[in-house]
Amino acid sequence: MRVAKNKPQAGRRLTAVLVALLTAMGLLGTAIGAGQASARVPHPGVKEFWIDACGMPTNGAFGNKSMKPGKVKVRSWFKPGNQRTVILLDGMRAQYDFSGWEINTNVQKLVNHGVNVVEPIGGPASFYTDWDAPSNFNNQKRAYKWGCVIDKRLVPALKQRGFKGKGGKYAIMGLSSGGNAALTHAAQRRDLYHAAGSLSGYNYLTAPGMRTLLRLAMLDVDPQPWNIDSMWGPPWSPRWPQNDPFMLINRMHGLKLYIGSGNGFFGKYNYPQNIGDDLFKGTPLEMLALTQTVAFDAAARAQGLNPLTYYANGTHAWGYWQDMVWDAQRRGFFR
Repeated sequence: MRVAKNKPQAGRRLTAVLVALLTAMGLLGTAIGAGQASARVPHPGVKEFWIDACGMPTNGAFGNKSMKPGKVKVRSWFKPGNQRTVILLDGMRAQYDFSGWEINTNVQKLVNHGVNVVEPIGGPASFYTDWDAPSNFNNQKRAYKWGCVIDKRLVPALKQRGFKGKGGKYAIMGLSSGGNAALTHAAQRRDLYHAAGSLSGYNYLTAPGMRTLLRLAMLDVDPQPWNIDSMWGPPWSPRWPQNDPFMLINRMHGLKLYIGSGNGFFGKYNYPQNIGDDLFKGTPLEMLALTQTVAFDAAARAQGLNPLTYYANGTHAWGYWQDMVWDAQRRGFFR
């Protein structure tokens, strides 16, 4: 899909307008990456293992007793003959028992199409990054170190367990706040990843109004509230552009990229019983994700990249993210 050269500027203007609208509607406290939850459907063939947490909080944090101290749970679907592997990151309301991908989607069946599936568990409001400090608003005892966990603990663990990838590198993909995190991990560690996908991701974090939006959204993620200044510092900190996919495009040459978003309009996964959440949460969030995706897409093409793109009807919900993963598979993203 080709985008006009003036799209980044238009994306910035529309982002600012949407932030203002969200503020007026009182929606900034809604969770980015929440989606629609459903009862977990068992997916056969899962292999569960644990990796070191790089000193970040796990089981003792906020009373969660199902985790092992100092460990992160990983659930995976593996076949010895598979030559590709994808790491799937959750959104802002990630749980500590199962990934939202396992609870709400069927993408684990990629394992039957030559792609091993790996889902690290936990990390609500983490952006899957190394935080500067613990979140003092909710008395977090130790700072998140998800950058260390994914790149320095999970990837070596996969290699040790025989998970294969293209040239020894893996694909990484996430939804919403996990989507921009996937792009950032891949750009910063080209030695580990050959492909990155952002589904309804916030791929222009330093756009006008975005930091305020994220700051307010994180006040409503359990265990609430989270202090976003503990993540990358205040808005003027250099760590913000260092973790903004938009600012890292020049480091993505040679990566296979997939970016997708709904348009905020109702589609096949919007059900009558969820119309309230879909209209007042899913629609505004997906409209914001759309402006961010379009702005990133235009900037990437201006710098000579050619990402696979997906634009369709849909709100900020799991069914649409599942469709994006299968679209990526059909179009050769994992090859």
